[in-house]
Amino acid sequence: MLGEDVIAILALLCGLGVGAAAQTPAPKPEAPLSLDDAIRLAQINEPAFAAAVAESRASALERLDAKAGLLPSVTFHNQYLFTESNHAGAAAVPGKSSTSLPVFIANNALHEYFSQGAVSETIGLAGVAAIRLADANAARAKAELEIARRGLVSTVVALYYNVRSEDEKLVVAQRALDEADRFVEVTQQRETGREAAHSDVIKARLSQQQRQRELADAALSKEKARLDLGVLLSPSPSAEFALAEEQAPPTLPDRESVDAAARANNPDVRSALASLQASRAITLNSWAGLLPDLSLNYTYGIDAPQFARSGPNGVKNLGYSASATIDLPIWDWLTSERKVKEAHLRAAATKVTLTAAQRRLVANLTEFYDEAGTAQQQLASLDASVADARESLRLTNLRYVNGESSVLDVVDAQNTLVSAENAQVDGMVRYHMALAQLETLTGRL
Repeated sequence: MLGEDVIAILALLCGLGVGAAAQTPAPKPEAPLSLDDAIRLAQINEPAFAAAVAESRASALERLDAKAGLLPSVTFHNQYLFTESNHAGAAAVPGKSSTSLPVFIANNALHEYFSQGAVSETIGLAGVAAIRLADANAARAKAELEIARRGLVSTVVALYYNVRSEDEKLVVAQRALDEADRFVEVTQQRETGREAAHSDVIKARLSQQQRQRELADAALSKEKARLDLGVLLSPSPSAEFALAEEQAPPTLPDRESVDAAARANNPDVRSALASLQASRAITLNSWAGLLPDLSLNYTYGIDAPQFARSGPNGVKNLGYSASATIDLPIWDWLTSERKVKEAHLRAAATKVTLTAAQRRLVANLTEFYDEAGTAQQQLASLDASVADARESLRLTNLRYVNGESSVLDVVDAQNTLVSAENAQVDGMVRYHMALAQLETLTGRL
């Protein structure tokens, strides 16, 4: 009986284990990776883009600091100062017989207490120039961030479509190997039936071996492409991922809308313009060295021998003082004049950079648009070439079986089909790349 009970308990436990395993949900497969997903992940993991983001945010904070520099500053100063006595008497303070003097004449008493709140403000051209420079640097950092983003997008697009291209070329290589295997069987059957020479079998095998090597190379290229993209997508470059299904390629937008978008949203031009504004701000700051600054100060608190609002016999310790200071620059060995000239020289160089960026924009716009237009026009031709190559291979195979063509004709038709299919893949990638470059230039991607 005891043995039967043990067996029943074990069976029950096994049943519970099987039921729990059956109820455990299977892990969900990773969602296919779209181009937008790849760009988003790359922006998280790419260090150069992270540095550009940090620089843009830091420049925005520096801009706030420059504006705060024009506002009054408030400090609360506390200090105790002890000075050795010179053991010489001074005029008697009411209520006391005599008072010792400090050994340092700059100090006011043996025991001196400071507890003061001070408000200070400096008015000058340098503060205004600092704000303009900070504004220009913030604008330039923002433009540089957009340049870094677009550069990263271009890299991701290239790697993404390279992975897709290698995936499709691997399919082409596998299909070509299957065709070569089938043709080897055909030549062997014809040789057995004394309808073909053994040389046909040898030629078919040579073609088969070449297809096997091409398939191995295609698999290796696919793995390399996935690793290159994986470095940007996740901490583990070897992590598996699947690309989303390819959508129909979008049509090329009209040239007028592309021109308008590129001119309105080009970070290279904005960066060059911000550099010009920064040079002008530096020039203004150089002029500040030739002009006076006005400094204002208001202090309220205690500066007395006692740390108290009132001294002996009700002497008032708590009070205020105010000052206004203006410094007129007279002579600095022409240093300020030279700084102004230096700023003018650098500003002239930034103007050249700005015009060069504008010319480069026009050239890139024309180049990318023409590239995308040509690639789009060739898509239909590439599709037709693949269709013709497949039909040619089919007809050549039929003619070979009927003894109307040679083995060389079949191998040549196979090679033509492989070349046409690979060219079709390259043509589609070329169009996507050209279109992505154009969208990146206009800020649409």
